[in-house]
Amino acid sequence: MNEQASIVEVIKERLAAGTLSVPVFHAVAVKLQQALARPDFDIKEVHQLLNADPGVATRVLRAANSSFYAGLSKVSTIREAIIRLGSKEVANLAMVTTQRDLYKSDDIRFNAIMQTLWKHAFCCAVGSRWLAQKVGFGAQAQEAFLGGLLHDLGKLFLLKCLEEVSREERFKGGVIQPVLREVLATLHVEQGHQLMVQWQLPQIYCDIVAGHQQERWDQANVLLAMVRLSNLTCRKIGVGLNRDPSVLLFASSEAQVLGLKETALAELEIIIEDNAKTPVLSS
Repeated sequence: MNEQASIVEVIKERLAAGTLSVPVFHAVAVKLQQALARPDFDIKEVHQLLNADPGVATRVLRAANSSFYAGLSKVSTIREAIIRLGSKEVANLAMVTTQRDLYKSDDIRFNAIMQTLWKHAFCCAVGSRWLAQKVGFGAQAQEAFLGGLLHDLGKLFLLKCLEEVSREERFKGGVIQPVLREVLATLHVEQGHQLMVQWQLPQIYCDIVAGHQQERWDQANVLLAMVRLSNLTCRKIGVGLNRDPSVLLFASSEAQVLGLKETALAELEIIIEDNAKTPVLSS
């Protein structure tokens, strides 16, 4: 067995044994989502969770005052942000800003891939939210955004695992691209879903992670359709690790389920392209 083949086996063995532990969530961001998922959630809990972590609170306020929310008056406290944007939006900002920090590495090779993956996650989130508003599901726009942001979480986890293993002396030669692509392609859905379940995130997000790439998918799940279509659009225009300009969005089952015409799909491409050039919340 050559060295590159063996690193794949090592990753699989350690995943099976549960001996790889790398951070892919911030605890406060997860607690916020868990709190919002409860029918008896109290807005005070959102306020308390954020104020208990000054670092996250500061990042949320900075994001709330960014050009992404141009036109809204500035906020200076978490309470003002919750009143102005709503609990779901503030909780999503916490997830976005903390996730952004996790898509970084001291190893320039892994850092470049993680930054590409982050841009893909953010653009897929923006596209999913736009779709929700476009097809009359504006009330679920925040869920669509978070579903898009987290759909490829398994890839981040696997990249961090590969980075950890590649530091070992026997793998100092690094991880070649074909091996990296094989690991990400074959394992990311399963690993991502396990992480979502393990962290007790709401079922709607677990379903999106599990179904975002399956050939046979639940076409009654509108949120899943939005994320899949946004993901497909990213692939078509090359926002992410994979590019396939031959993708025909109009012919996709996702576009048909959402009832979108070619003009709307062209608009979606522009929305994603614009955010890929200026991912305002990712800087």
